[in-house]
Amino acid sequence: MSWSWRYEGANGEPVDGPTESFGSQADAESWIGQTWRELAASGVTSVALVEDDRVEYRMSLLPAAE
Repeated sequence: MSWSWRYEGANGEPVDGPTESFGSQADAESWIGQTWRELAASGVTSVALVEDDRVEYRMSLLPAAE
């Protein structure tokens, strides 16, 4: 199994980002926890955690609405 992240912009369009691959979901989640601020600063508004070709979940990188 290979885990990776897909990056999306404000309109849900694909955005280029690092092409990291991880051996476990925990490793992928740890990595995004360390890099999400840089990704958000570069225009990524949401990410999708992917195992091979299956999307596990999507997550916004935008601040929570007040």
